[in-house]
Amino acid sequence: MARFQEAGGKVSWTGLLVLVHFSYLLVGATIFQILEREAESNNRNHFQLEKLNFLANYTCLDGPALEKFVQVILDAWEKGVNPSGNSTNPSNWDFSSSFFFAGTVVTTIGYGNLSPSTVSGQVFCVFYALCGIPLNLVFLNQLGKCLTIHLGRLERGMLSLVPHKQAVEVLAVGLFVASGSLLFLVIPPLLFSYVEDWSYGEGFYYAFITLSTIGFGDYVVGTDPDKHYITVYRSLAGVWIIFALAWLALVLSIGAKLMESAIVLTRPGLRRPPGGVEDGSSGKLEEELGQRA
Repeated sequence: MARFQEAGGKVSWTGLLVLVHFSYLLVGATIFQILEREAESNNRNHFQLEKLNFLANYTCLDGPALEKFVQVILDAWEKGVNPSGNSTNPSNWDFSSSFFFAGTVVTTIGYGNLSPSTVSGQVFCVFYALCGIPLNLVFLNQLGKCLTIHLGRLERGMLSLVPHKQAVEVLAVGLFVASGSLLFLVIPPLLFSYVEDWSYGEGFYYAFITLSTIGFGDYVVGTDPDKHYITVYRSLAGVWIIFALAWLALVLSIGAKLMESAIVLTRPGLRRPPGGVEDGSSGKLEEELGQRA
């Protein structure tokens, strides 16, 4: 277990991370409850009122019949069929959509709006994920290494112009983060908002929720039955996800190192022992996990 050494004893780095992590979860849960619970109650009441109005306007229907119809709609939605529109709606399982779905499986995003409904499809999905998730981790790790090499080249090129190593490192990282943000987090939401008729805020929200692999499924590209998308639209979205994940993983890794350095700087008496771990085996394990992240 990694520890920090401080005058008068040792402080467990893992214990500190556990405390901070669960405190963060508790704070988030509290804030989400405050922000969303009342809106959920209002939406539920509004839906019940709409059902009552529907029954009042269509007296040939009774309550049980309406509940049965609502259940049919829910079942259709759970099976990936959009209940709005008609049978001419675009297929959720054409090649472009299937490619997009495969990408969400191996990246563990899992929007939840679409899933295999056949037993054979479910069995294949299990084995596909078992092989695809490790493969995707290796692929993202290799992409991260390539990005790190390019970042190193950028730093060396800037050092030839500005002979101040620390300033160049900060500038190079800032340039890397800014250019990646523009390419993966600023421009794509503009395209999504144009194609999907979302606001820019909704497009940015979708991009971040996707790239962070949270994948709520409340916003998913290419699912509006009233729109005619180009054939490769969802496939291109899948490619964007893969490359953006590699960039974001490297940015998060840099951010984690900066946070760790900040903790050490703010507490001068707090430092890692040589090697950062108590024994070599755990050090190798943490190094391997860090590379995969």
